[in-house]
Amino acid sequence: MSKNKVTAVLGPTNTGKTFLAIETMLSFESGMIGFPLRLLAREVYDKIVKKIDPSKVALITGEEKIIPINAKYFLCTVESMPIDKNLEFVGVDEIQMCSDNERGHIFTDRLLNLRGEKLTMLMGSNTIKPILQKLSDDIEFINKERFSKLSFGGHKKISRIERKSAVIAFSAEEVYAIAELIRRQKGGAAIVMGSLSPKTRNAQVSLYQSGDVDYLVATDAIGMGINMDLDQVFFSNIKKFDGKKLRRLNISEIGQIAGRAGRYLNNGSFGITGECGEINPEEIEALEQHKFPEIQQIFWRNSKLNFSSKLNLIKSLEEKPDKEWLRRIYECEDEKALKYFLKDATDFQILDNSHDLKILWECCQIPDFVKKTYGNHLEIISKVFKFLTSKNKRIPNQYMKEQLASLDKIEGNVDSISNRIANVRTWSYVSNKANWVENQDYWVERAKNLEDKLSDRLHEELTKTFIDKRASVLARGLKQDITFSTEIIEDEKVMINNQYIGNLKGLKLHLDLKVDALDADIKSLKKAARQNVSPEIIKRIKQIIDTGLIELKKDFKIYWKNNQIAKLLPGEDYLNPKVNLLIDDMIENDERGKLDLFIQGWIQKKINTELKSLVDLKNTQEKNSDLRALAYHLYENNGVVKREDVLSYLKKLDQNERKKLRNLGVRFGRYHIFLFKLFKPSTVSLRTLLWKNYHEKNEQLEPPTFGLNFLEQDKPSNRDFMLLCGFEKFDKFYVRIDILERLFLMIFNSKNKNNDTEIKLIPDMLNLLGCNKENFIKLLNKMNYKTFEKQKDLYFKYLPSKKVFKKKNENKEIKDNPFQVLKQLNLDNV
Repeated sequence: MSKNKVTAVLGPTNTGKTFLAIETMLSFESGMIGFPLRLLAREVYDKIVKKIDPSKVALITGEEKIIPINAKYFLCTVESMPIDKNLEFVGVDEIQMCSDNERGHIFTDRLLNLRGEKLTMLMGSNTIKPILQKLSDDIEFINKERFSKLSFGGHKKISRIERKSAVIAFSAEEVYAIAELIRRQKGGAAIVMGSLSPKTRNAQVSLYQSGDVDYLVATDAIGMGINMDLDQVFFSNIKKFDGKKLRRLNISEIGQIAGRAGRYLNNGSFGITGECGEINPEEIEALEQHKFPEIQQIFWRNSKLNFSSKLNLIKSLEEKPDKEWLRRIYECEDEKALKYFLKDATDFQILDNSHDLKILWECCQIPDFVKKTYGNHLEIISKVFKFLTSKNKRIPNQYMKEQLASLDKIEGNVDSISNRIANVRTWSYVSNKANWVENQDYWVERAKNLEDKLSDRLHEELTKTFIDKRASVLARGLKQDITFSTEIIEDEKVMINNQYIGNLKGLKLHLDLKVDALDADIKSLKKAARQNVSPEIIKRIKQIIDTGLIELKKDFKIYWKNNQIAKLLPGEDYLNPKVNLLIDDMIENDERGKLDLFIQGWIQKKINTELKSLVDLKNTQEKNSDLRALAYHLYENNGVVKREDVLSYLKKLDQNERKKLRNLGVRFGRYHIFLFKLFKPSTVSLRTLLWKNYHEKNEQLEPPTFGLNFLEQDKPSNRDFMLLCGFEKFDKFYVRIDILERLFLMIFNSKNKNNDTEIKLIPDMLNLLGCNKENFIKLLNKMNYKTFEKQKDLYFKYLPSKKVFKKKNENKEIKDNPFQVLKQLNLDNV
């Protein structure tokens, strides 16, 4: 062991230890730093190549090697640190990882056996200090104080966690479940896991750092020097499966993760969420004060192996340390694989020589990135070993092509893409091993490109699955008072900051609410809409009032540009409907009032114009009570009454009073008293609509097709509605009442010519009604006419059914004869 200077820079997180190491290394002519994570090594590499000539900087990890010929500075994972290089500076980050029960022996080996020619720097927690003091080196200890305060924030529901927070979980399943919950409640979260490729991880972190999302869900990988702008760290669990069993995190591990909250001078806090177990007061105090139990033992494994025989190799691996503060590590994956091939694999043949044993040991150190099918991992080791000990001593191109081709698929969900990346990482590791594959440069590049492609796809899938971009953009913009850019496409589709939020139909915004949208998303949408869509609605209200281009349709609704803006409700009578605005809640009362006043005026003007005769009838000021009563009955019945229903009033009116009513548009017919101007198509439509609106029923009823004078309907119809439409019912036949009166007039005139009660059926009668002869005969029968043939022509005669009168009326003349009635009528104005 070299006696060159060793410096231990110790302290909690956020003390600038790694930054100091980087600056110190760059002050020397050459140097190397070993990091606990590939992600961290890559992050530091990316920073350094921006500061100095990239041709002087190398990156060495199991899966990625960038080694310029004249490289002076090496950024590595601890496992990949080249131990045969003579460099002025050597640093190892997170040196307390010597006590890790999976990788501790690697860190211990670097601690004991790797030194810089001028300076060795060990960075980590104060907990490792007792161990460092036992080394034979003359170590200078530099204690670093945390830049900011760390405090305990207690338990919070995920829905109440504030922005710039990380939630920690310890399995991919937990990470995904929490990210989905945050997506629903907060708009989304970025994801950081040690298993992510650097490209995916960096893309996810960029989402967080750029502010596209305010939350991070991560595994404990975040505890190893990955620096982000976090204010809070929340544990969803403080138990993890360490490869052997489910155990509670020790206080140092909790502190390492919690310490990621608060960067540089910004204070941070940590807490718990969900079903996480409690952290007791003593632990909280220790975490806030960064006082953790000192490490008394570190893991060790003999790194000077004896490859002379199988037996000697295993024996050297199982050698025990000679110091009480070193503890032999067991059950490492590479050791388990080696013993399997040397002891248990009956179909596996290996020569008992150092050459093959060294190759086998290297093959057993291929990492199991997939960690799901151990048998498959052993098969890969076996296959690679057989290629390397074959005549060619290389993995052939065809085999590499087959392995990567099966993984070159970008479809699938997060899990399937992640699994493919894990498999690609295996072949990245293999292709990066010197002299293992044919055409090494090609396969290194091929594996890297495939990993990058899958990483991009994984980032897209993670973003699509766990980030609701719209909710995130809106929530962030509202919190930070960002001015939104609003665009309305095709007069309907509303985009705020390029995020679709819904359709503006007329004066009402229909928000695009997803099936699982929660209150947070809905509130953000509504608030953003109020700020950015209400000006457009107000502009539309002004346009409606200025142009008056609106339309009342048969569904009782008023439309502007084919969009509903109001609907009719029953009023005090059918000519005075109420108007209910269909307008968004975001519009204030002043604007609502203006629109309401305009539409009330518009509908009233339409009624007064289209139904003038009805309105005039209602407003008549005649003093005669019988005239007013008849006028009222006509008005109440929408301009049509059956003559027999108002006979008592009619008898009391003289010709002068009838003339007054005729001047208002009233016609006195055989069967009906009616306002003849109300039978135009537009007028009938409006009358029937107002009638249905007032009575709140029969919405399915439709007026007969305009232009028809005669209808035959087998299905029963609403008699009152048909009368309203201007049709009198005769069993299954309906005849327009004004046409019916013209028919009577035609019959009356025919009688006068022949001076007979027998009326000849002439084609003009059929043409007037627009029906065939057979139906006309049936109609005559329903109207109490009897038909008969005479000289090959058809005649008809009025023969009403006899009525029984009381005795006192025996001497009275029966006047139930249509011709007697017609004589009484003034036909000049019919």
